[in-house]
Amino acid sequence: MDWERVKMAIIKLNNRALKDATAVGTTTQLGNLIFISKQTASSSSSVSFTSGIDSTYKEYIFYFNNIHASANAKFTFQASTDSGSNYNTTCTSSAFGAAHNESGSFTQLSYSTGSDAAQSTSFIPISVEQFPTDNDDSYSGYLHLFSPSDTTFVKHFISSSSYVSFSSPSKYVGNDFIAGYFNTTSAIDAIQFKMGSGNIDAGEITLFGVA
Repeated sequence: MDWERVKMAIIKLNNRALKDATAVGTTTQLGNLIFISKQTASSSSSVSFTSGIDSTYKEYIFYFNNIHASANAKFTFQASTDSGSNYNTTCTSSAFGAAHNESGSFTQLSYSTGSDAAQSTSFIPISVEQFPTDNDDSYSGYLHLFSPSDTTFVKHFISSSSYVSFSSPSKYVGNDFIAGYFNTTSAIDAIQFKMGSGNIDAGEITLFGVA
């Protein structure tokens, strides 16, 4: 074996290591979050975004911050193709969640048939379970909507959230994952959020575009 050639190859490889790099290229292709609007709920029956969802961006993200409910219910949403006059766009989705209670006696990872949708025009649950109304309970997460203005394909979305819900003998934290699509080739131009029952007592929902 030509050990001198092996030695030179190792030296050459080491000189090309990342630690010696003077530039690693641009990361602009990763995208930037562009703030569009924010709404603060206060005993609100619903929170609607009827502007800012258009062809400017191909992706939109809604962030939920400390949503608090007035009644034990799921957090839900629906889309509109007529600027918010109607929220009844046909949707199919799947849902699963993980859970762990405060006492450490309960764990769960399961598909939720009660939170999925099959060509439904009803409001779509984002949380797998209902969450309680104690003063220190809240819900946080995000909804990522893809290409809402496209007029060729259906509109996909994904959501992940964390919240407090019920269990015996103690409350538990739920980590839920929802994904689906709105079965329409019309442009989606408005999104509405509301509880399955009661009001959104408090919390913020912020809309960003992905540039």
